[in-house]
Amino acid sequence: MSILDRLSRLLRANVNDLISKAEDPGKIIEQALRDMRAAYAEARSEVADAMSQNAKLEREANTNRRMASEYEKKAEEALRGGSEELAREALRRSQNAKDLAAGFEEQLQVQSSTVEQLKTQLRALEAKIDEMESKKSLLAARQKTAQAGATLDRVSGFDKAGGAMDAFEEMEQKVSGMEDRNRAMQDLRKENDFDAQLKDLGRTQALDDAMAALKAKVQGGGNS
Repeated sequence: MSILDRLSRLLRANVNDLISKAEDPGKIIEQALRDMRAAYAEARSEVADAMSQNAKLEREANTNRRMASEYEKKAEEALRGGSEELAREALRRSQNAKDLAAGFEEQLQVQSSTVEQLKTQLRALEAKIDEMESKKSLLAARQKTAQAGATLDRVSGFDKAGGAMDAFEEMEQKVSGMEDRNRAMQDLRKENDFDAQLKDLGRTQALDDAMAALKAKVQGGGNS
């Protein structure tokens, strides 16, 4: 369950509990603000974790690109030294490193999109907290004006809290869309895994082509 989904449910539970106990609207708003501040702190932590995952994926992609380049150089050195088997193994490892680098880059793109969506939700939550903070004193004044009718006080308080919950229901729908997208990406990755198995069927030919190209390069260099 997402952070905003948990917050929406928590708000409803707390507001309904306060209403059932005939508490005043001010307490409802204060409780909503406490819940929102706690959710904001947790959401910031989640965004930070997602951003750190971005950095890790980028490092992995760079590392594998560097390894692919190094193995290509080693393959050339091995062939120049007369060891075709070593050259072939080095080319195979270079190809594996390239595949890994491409995989990490793909994950980085997905993760970056997730981070941006989380940041958007975090900014929306922060704006809602600021809005409720600014209206808190006004709501307190309106509550005092309406104290002549206790029943009307409770209904009015519920309406104000309900307005806050409506905003979070809208956020909840957006987050559900993010979760649907994540599930779709997982399905695509499963399909890609199958495609990768099919791709492996042609890896031997690709390796042979790479070896032939390397031989041509080495032999051409020797003739010059």
